[in-house]
Amino acid sequence: MGRVVGRREGVSHWFEALADHMGPAYLRYSFTKGTEQEVDALVDVLGLGPGCAILDVGCGPGRHSLALASRGFRVVGLDVSATFVRVAADAAERAGLDRARFVRGDARGPALPPEVVAGGFDAALCLCQGGFGLMDVIDDDLAVMGTIARSLRPGGVAAVSGFSAYFAVRHHVTAEFDAATGTTSERTTIHDPQGAPMEVDLTTGCFTPREMRLMAERVGLEVVAIHGVEPGAYGRAEPSIDLAELLLVARRPL
Repeated sequence: MGRVVGRREGVSHWFEALADHMGPAYLRYSFTKGTEQEVDALVDVLGLGPGCAILDVGCGPGRHSLALASRGFRVVGLDVSATFVRVAADAAERAGLDRARFVRGDARGPALPPEVVAGGFDAALCLCQGGFGLMDVIDDDLAVMGTIARSLRPGGVAAVSGFSAYFAVRHHVTAEFDAATGTTSERTTIHDPQGAPMEVDLTTGCFTPREMRLMAERVGLEVVAIHGVEPGAYGRAEPSIDLAELLLVARRPL
């Protein structure tokens, strides 16, 4: 669901060119600053206990993975970008967080590391359009949801965030909403660590609570709740036209 100006050849997903350009500069954006609050809320909402094994799908440069590892959880971060995987792994090494590991892989599958889909994780996360919502077609979003479901042990829990279609229509004035496809499109500029700009065309999938519920059920997950959230303000609020994201909480049946 996106295209990049100047996309390089030989990449498996359009987002790789953005990640290659931004590298660690991704963490300068304001929406990444609420990591600690988000992780605290997720631990509560998902009922995560000490030592849980967690898969972070679309982990980017590892901000949620690292925060979880610092709390004692065992985390595997998965991202399509080799650049982001390297940034995350370097950060884990500097912080001495051997409970966090990072692997490269396309969350759509099928060529994923075996450990990702072996069904051994207590919890799986896909946050801040970390794969889900950044795909070219809705079937690919569904494939990401399927990977999340397969990664979980029976009884394991998932948290998946998606951009709210309600919010996009009412508030996202810098982007154009396509009612036929349920996507927003915008042109923006991203910067590398030295400040060099790169113009990109971004298309993001937008969802209603009903759509997220149906997608979760389609891949065999039981929906526990759908909350309305904002970056840095996760919690148990009801979905609203004024909250930017939806947070799906679901469970793999026993």
